[in-house]
Amino acid sequence: MAENEKMEQLKEAQEKWTQKTEEAVKKRSERKETFVTGSNQEVQRVYTPVDLEQMKYEEALGFPGEYPYTRGVQPTMYRGRFWTMRQYAGFATAEESNKRYKYLLDQGQTGLSVAFDLPTQIGYDSDHALSEGEVGKVGVAIDSLKDMEILFDGIPLDQVSTSMTINAPASVLLAMYIAVAEKQGVSSDQLRGTIQNDILKEYIARGTYIFPVEPSMRLITNIFEYCSDEVPNWNTISISGYHIREAGSSAVQEVAFTLADGIAYVEAAIEAGLEVDKFAPRLSFFFNAHNDLLEEVAKFRAARRIWAKIMKEKFGAENPKSMQLKFHTQTGGSTLTAQQPDNNIVRVAIQTLAAVLGGTQSLHTNSKDEAMALPTEDSVRIALRTQQIVAHESGVAETIDPLAGSYYVESLTNDIEEKAMEYIERIIDMGGAPAAIEKGYIQKEIMDSAYEYQKQIESNERIVVGVNKFQTEEQPPQGLLRVDPSVGELQKNKIEKLKQERDNDLVAKKLETLKNAAETDQNLMPFILDAVRAYATLGEICGSLRDVFGEYQQSVVL
Repeated sequence: MAENEKMEQLKEAQEKWTQKTEEAVKKRSERKETFVTGSNQEVQRVYTPVDLEQMKYEEALGFPGEYPYTRGVQPTMYRGRFWTMRQYAGFATAEESNKRYKYLLDQGQTGLSVAFDLPTQIGYDSDHALSEGEVGKVGVAIDSLKDMEILFDGIPLDQVSTSMTINAPASVLLAMYIAVAEKQGVSSDQLRGTIQNDILKEYIARGTYIFPVEPSMRLITNIFEYCSDEVPNWNTISISGYHIREAGSSAVQEVAFTLADGIAYVEAAIEAGLEVDKFAPRLSFFFNAHNDLLEEVAKFRAARRIWAKIMKEKFGAENPKSMQLKFHTQTGGSTLTAQQPDNNIVRVAIQTLAAVLGGTQSLHTNSKDEAMALPTEDSVRIALRTQQIVAHESGVAETIDPLAGSYYVESLTNDIEEKAMEYIERIIDMGGAPAAIEKGYIQKEIMDSAYEYQKQIESNERIVVGVNKFQTEEQPPQGLLRVDPSVGELQKNKIEKLKQERDNDLVAKKLETLKNAAETDQNLMPFILDAVRAYATLGEICGSLRDVFGEYQQSVVL
């Protein structure tokens, strides 16, 4: 009763304060009538215990490393070890990217993150007509196991953790990684890392899909099953909200649509006969970090809590690791500006803090020049140093979930959870994420959000420093990294040489065996691995599967 009385007294005091403040505002107005977060959620003038009146600490927060994991998935978090500092990199040829990886490792990076070029992402070799002009531009060109061997030359795969941002042909690139490890004498059970392998967000936001939904989901669950036995320390999917946010979603939508995709993958795996506690511990997630520091922190906390409840209540998971939402973060590429690019260093520092305060497991920090080109070595070093300064100098890693208990952060966390669950339940009612994608629902929600955000910038309702306010006259940028156009010819020559030297009869046999297996319900990973070992190219393997599965045709969303 005493607590209730205190709360009523606080409510009365808050009402009096609000009334007095409103009278003062009439005499001296605030900067604007309405204040909102980066995702247009209204922000109150002040938050107090009244806003958390119904929240029960143990149910909503608990302790780090314990259900519902709001405060973190590990009981020691960064007091045990820092997050993995994993700079996303890859461009031109495997030789050039290998040099960049070694440079980053020398600078203190603690994990690798591979960026593949566009032809690789959609399953074409560098000599395909559709690859013309795109080879090595936005990532490294990988045509065969031979390229993969060069990419990781001198990098012991039993000592590094590797993330690969690849989706439609994820099974092929994973097979190549396993085969490279074999050549290094490293067994599959020693490999650590993550394959993105998230095809649903490609249909939603990114577009590097190959096959229709059903066979794509089959390939994903094949990887789940194969890795649970053969590559047990590998994270078999990185369910990605990053690209959903880059396409223009709000923070709430990023959480909702990402976790809706996660539900679809779990359902597909269970339908394929896998036990939830056998594959779910190796699921991982990938989120964006934008500039609204406190909203982003709340977003990460809400996502953990929602996923824990979904896994426990909807899927009956019993293994605590099945309920833990472990995630990689990348700072927001869409927030970077070509105008006054040095400002991007500050933006990335804010976003780095958001990810760390939100409890990320690994982090990539964007470089200041990425709004214009692939990053130079100097800008990559500054981006990496940003993480290192936050880790070693800021003090925010010394205690776990330091913003817990903030009336504002806890209220935001609750609000994001509530609104995200409304979206998730709506998508479930539609038949799940694949059905919602086919109807264009998710895509339209993102487009509407992006349109609203752009309108706010153009009306100066939302300020982007250097873009619509505080502009300066600038010289054209100097010293940007440019990929040599000759990379395409180099890769074509490599493929030609490979086909002259390999056993082409063996390759044809392995590809035919793969096609036959694709027409059954067998797990395709062993067949893909056999083709990779014989030096079948990425394009040949994906082409064989195209012959059986066909290609996805995107529906038009108006």
